[in-house]
Amino acid sequence: MPRKRNKTLPPLKLGQETTGRRLSRLRKERGLTQKELAEKIGIGHTIISDYETGRLMINGEMVARLAITLGVSADTILGLKHTDQSEATPSVRILRRLRKIATLPPQRKKALLKTIDMAIEATEKSG
Repeated sequence: MPRKRNKTLPPLKLGQETTGRRLSRLRKERGLTQKELAEKIGIGHTIISDYETGRLMINGEMVARLAITLGVSADTILGLKHTDQSEATPSVRILRRLRKIATLPPQRKKALLKTIDMAIEATEKSG
């Protein structure tokens, strides 16, 4: 069982993002709720909340479990390795939508993909 943080350690210079915020961002990028992530790992969702808010420190075993579940390295969880967006895994929400698109009738699929392509192209031109 994780222990509560008793003393304050000097901060590491790993950028602006805390481990908890990084965990929250990685979880959200994959389209998971705290409850869903907790269920995949086999812990209570309040523990995920406590990690994300910094009320609990993440121990080594839990870093490994989170890394495996989120599909990233332990270094990424800890902030020792920064991933580019191009390396990021597609979110679960996007993958769910892609699976649904794949089951559509060919004409609807083609129309939807054309709309998506136009939206991406417009975004690339403006951004």
